Amino acid sequence: MGLKKLAAKVVEYNERLESGKASKIKPDHVASVLAKLRKKADELEAKIALTQSTEKKARLERKLGVARTHVARAEWLLKEISSS
Repeated sequence: MGLKKLAAKVVEYNERLESGKASKIKPDHVASVLAKLRKKADELEAKIALTQSTEKKARLERKLGVARTHVARAEWLLKEISSS
């Protein structure tokens, strides 16, 4: 999911929030998830450094890419909800 799609989801969320169909996302909840995502990325980097198998290393690097994407999205979301 790119940032445009994520931004559209935030707009949709804001509409649901205004209509009373959703509860407010709290910045501390996003920060908590962000901390977990960063920890996971660090763990994956450590595993990659210790792994000998190229096949396993490639799989871990794909997982690390996904984790980094989620970190970027969480940082963006935290910035968006903190400013509103």
